Amino acid sequence: MRLPEREIEGAIDALGYAAAFSPALIDPEAETPAGIIGPHGKAAVKRYNVYRNNVTVSLIDALAAIYPAVQRITGVEFFRAMARFHVRSQPPRSPLLFEYGRDFPAFIEAYEYAQSMPWLADTARIERAWLDAYHAADVAPLDGGALSTVPPDRLAEVIFAPHPATRIVRSAYPALSIFAANRGDGPVGPIGTIEPEDALITRPDIDVSVRHLPVGGADFLLSLIAGDSLGLAAAKAFDAAPSFDIGASIAGMIEAGVFMAITLGDQ
Repeated sequence: MRLPEREIEGAIDALGYAAAFSPALIDPEAETPAGIIGPHGKAAVKRYNVYRNNVTVSLIDALAAIYPAVQRITGVEFFRAMARFHVRSQPPRSPLLFEYGRDFPAFIEAYEYAQSMPWLADTARIERAWLDAYHAADVAPLDGGALSTVPPDRLAEVIFAPHPATRIVRSAYPALSIFAANRGDGPVGPIGTIEPEDALITRPDIDVSVRHLPVGGADFLLSLIAGDSLGLAAAKAFDAAPSFDIGASIAGMIEAGVFMAITLGDQ
């Protein structure tokens, strides 16, 4: 069906208005877009500036809700100043606020005033992974007895399908311990490690779970998530950690709900 020419022109005008209206919302130095008028056709500079400020505050509040541990570590004032710079450099691309801030960990990593906290970006990555796991599709995790149906001589050929909520965050810092210490409201004690930590984030049921992976565990699971067979993933894990406990890791990943199905390599 062909739209009337008047409706097409109206749609084009609306898109042009939105294109002029939106970019200046997060740039305090930008002039009020032409065509913004208030009651009785008067200029609406003050009204637009109030709205612009409200948009910025709302986006900063969204970042604070997504990254509470980061805000607790830095303090509210530091966090909101950092978040304001991020808002100005990275406008939202989705109308859903929980989608906002995916680039925030990378922004933190490059942020001049956060360089004294090199682990902060990875802490933020764990928080982002937690939120993504929370909003992931609800799918039943792999049944604990699934592997028992595979002939023993074909176990190395098994390929696992990852659960939609599964996330892995690798860090050269104890980011998981820092995340856990700062996620709640209680007092923060000393972090008892300076070792690198790999985090596994899953949500097999209602609650999001965050676990510490042993050395070799991330290599093993990332290989499986990429579609490698169990045999190949195990070989990569043993290369990373010769003492890797394959049996305990398989049991742990099934218990954690990391995967949702299995197939054999030739199927």
